[in-house]
Amino acid sequence: MHSILIVEDEAIIRSALRRLLERNDYQVSDAESVDLALQQGDLNQYDLIISDLRLPGRPGTDLIELAQGTPVLIMTSYASMRSAVDAMKQGAVDYIAKPFDHDELLASVREFIDKHSLQPEPPKSAQDTHLQTPASVEPPAGQEADDAPGVTYIIGKSPPMRELLRRIGKVARTHATVLIQGESGTGKELAARAIHQLSPRAHAPMISVNCAAIPDTLIESELFGHEKGAFTGAVNSHNGLIEAADGGTLFLDEIGELPLDAQARLLRVLQEGEIRRVGSVTPRQVDIRLIAATHRELKLLTRNGKFREDLFYRLYIMEIRMPPLREREDDILDLAHKFLLRTCDRMGCQTPTFSQASLQAMRLYPWPGNVRELENAIERAVIMSEGDLITPELLSLDMPHSDAHSNANTATRAPAPKTTPRQSLEAYFQQFVEEHQDQMTETELAKQLGISRKTLWERRQRLGIPRSNR
Repeated sequence: MHSILIVEDEAIIRSALRRLLERNDYQVSDAESVDLALQQGDLNQYDLIISDLRLPGRPGTDLIELAQGTPVLIMTSYASMRSAVDAMKQGAVDYIAKPFDHDELLASVREFIDKHSLQPEPPKSAQDTHLQTPASVEPPAGQEADDAPGVTYIIGKSPPMRELLRRIGKVARTHATVLIQGESGTGKELAARAIHQLSPRAHAPMISVNCAAIPDTLIESELFGHEKGAFTGAVNSHNGLIEAADGGTLFLDEIGELPLDAQARLLRVLQEGEIRRVGSVTPRQVDIRLIAATHRELKLLTRNGKFREDLFYRLYIMEIRMPPLREREDDILDLAHKFLLRTCDRMGCQTPTFSQASLQAMRLYPWPGNVRELENAIERAVIMSEGDLITPELLSLDMPHSDAHSNANTATRAPAPKTTPRQSLEAYFQQFVEEHQDQMTETELAKQLGISRKTLWERRQRLGIPRSNR
């Protein structure tokens, strides 16, 4: 019978974990701290040690060196994910986030006990671990995200964000293709970077490509490269962005805008692991992990013939949906304070405070532009502020019609239509534009929506919303 040591200072968790393992035929010992674990005898007598990261007296990571070869599995909360990844650099075999899934935990226990039984080996050094760059829910206390280049922080403790972080943690350990879907401004690229930084490819580059920003005539050359003389102006051979991502991660943002011809070539990359430069007859092998993102419904595009169905199913191996900000009410004020501090630090000005009316307005506003709109609103408010208080007027939020909202924002502005948590961004956009375009200019509409005039025009074209004849 395999023996396991649990080191956990919370009695309820320690007891529940012990019962779970004993029901699965493991011999279990437990301790409340590293020092008490040492008093129970040689740590090498165990096949596996499961330890909380934060313990009284000494951290659980001390067991990695003290165990001298016995695998150590670290338990951590979501808010400590960065420290958990650091623990893996020190030699922990893995980490598991609380509250953990029983089946996931048991699978990890079986995996590491089997490995240890077959071939005991010393702990991995920092150079051996495959996780080089951590991602975390938020920066450690006293440290800004900008203080640590290359580290991605995802701020959020609401239930939708906890589920998102759980899925990111699970998929990051694999090499599976990931499709990230969500409205504009929800942080799809941030999630992609977190997946890369937590993956076995973290030491290699992540190449980000916005498919909507490259003209159709250049997209194949940019992605796949071209040979000298392949077309007019091709005076030299050119490595494509896919080749640049060899060994690492390729992030294709707005993949729904990729032309059909380029979709066919991308499908071959996923199926065969090879590319062929424009103008070349010789294929080249590449090893990439693809993460794609879009704010559009790809399934609907496949029905309309605008997106290849075979490519869709190659992308749809692992889906991650980014929750819109209106479904993350518990995170709005945390994000607002974070953006306020960051903006004032960047501008070198004193940090004002939000009035109670501003805090209420931010919680009630539907945020059609999501996190990006919130950040822009706060930056605008800081620029316009002349005192030490940020009022709803400075945030320039158009509140939905409601008596409860009227006190939160007294500015005489055109109110935005109500949205429900399930209303899509495009539905909100269309409703807002159609209701207010007779009274507002295009510049005013774009400002109210938190987007540029170019984006407003593009969405009008895509959704078929004609301009007013006024």
